[in-house]
Amino acid sequence: MYDQPRPNPGTPAMTFDQMLERVRYEGAYPTRERAEEAVRTVLAALGRQLTGDERVDLAQCLPVEAALTLTAQIPDTEHLTAWSFIKDMATRTNTTPATARWDTGAVLAVVTRLAGPDLLNRILRQLPDGYALLFGQAELRQPQLRAAA
Repeated sequence: MYDQPRPNPGTPAMTFDQMLERVRYEGAYPTRERAEEAVRTVLAALGRQLTGDERVDLAQCLPVEAALTLTAQIPDTEHLTAWSFIKDMATRTNTTPATARWDTGAVLAVVTRLAGPDLLNRILRQLPDGYALLFGQAELRQPQLRAAA
C-alpha cells in the first residue's frame, strides 16, 4: 500500500572537521582550507551526477555540511563519463585535469568509507563505466561477446 519510510541512520560516522582532516591526509594538502575546497568541489560535481535513493542515502552518510554541498546541486539530465566528470571539474575550477583527478581521489576515498560497500555498489551501478576507479575500486566489466565476422 504505502512505502515504508527508511530508518534515519542518525548522526554520520564523522564530523565535517574530521572529514576535512581525513581528506587533508589522503590528498596530502598543506592546509585545511585546501582540503575543504576539494571536498566542496568534488561533492558538488558528484551531486550533479547522482539522483534518487542513492543521492539521499549518500547524503545521510555524510556530515551535514558535506551533505548540503552534495544536495544543493541540480542533477544533470545526462551522466558524464568518468573522464568527462574530471574534465568538467577542471574547467569549473580553472585547474588541470590532473589536479581535478587528485582532488577526486582524495575526497572519494573518504566518501567510500562513509558510504560503505552496499551503498557504493548502488552508486556505481547508477553511474557510467569508469567511476569505480575514481572511488578507488576495481573496475569490473562483464565480458562482451564478439559477433562472428
